[in-house]
Amino acid sequence: MSHGATPAAGQTVSACKRCGKCCEKGGPAFHLVDRALLEKGVIPSSCLYTIRKGELAWDNVKQRLMPVDTDVIKIKGKKGGWTCMFFDEIHKSCTIYENRPLECRVLKCWDPGELEKIYAIQRLTRRDLISRVEGLWDLVQDHQVRCNHEKIQHLVQELEGHPAASARRKLSEIIRYDAEIRKLVVSRGGLQPDMLDFLFGRPLSDTIKNYGVKL
Repeated sequence: MSHGATPAAGQTVSACKRCGKCCEKGGPAFHLVDRALLEKGVIPSSCLYTIRKGELAWDNVKQRLMPVDTDVIKIKGKKGGWTCMFFDEIHKSCTIYENRPLECRVLKCWDPGELEKIYAIQRLTRRDLISRVEGLWDLVQDHQVRCNHEKIQHLVQELEGHPAASARRKLSEIIRYDAEIRKLVVSRGGLQPDMLDFLFGRPLSDTIKNYGVKL
């Protein structure tokens, strides 16, 4: 979950140089104060993805992969990369600058202290945004239970032990369910495909690789 660039050795920086490095390293995570930006459609849900509770993700403060303790909702990258989709690469500018999220407002690549203070507190979750949407929230909760990352991590550990065959089968079932529910909500529920990464997180077929597992 990278958020900023580090000044080059020996370089003194005290103001934004509009180099765009922080925007190229990934979009921000959202906090409760950003809620209105999403509810008013300033930033559409189709532009978001969720790192689900328990999922391994890069902690920019601790500089290592760690399981997150709550949902982390972030802005998608361009074309499958990390560059924030609202970053204008030609003009090195933010296309939603006046409505940029909290993390973008406090980020100073030359002084990360302010970002570190708010980094992991009062994060916005899917519950905050869709718990009142009848049927949809139940579906998201059921998916979270069936595709629980703590369960997945436990099964990954078992792959190296005696019950490896059983663990492999259970992992396959979870990954298959994750893929099928995404197809069903599009084909039968009428949801747009670009909403899936926000509702159900990134596909398990991708995130399982963070555990060192090859499909």
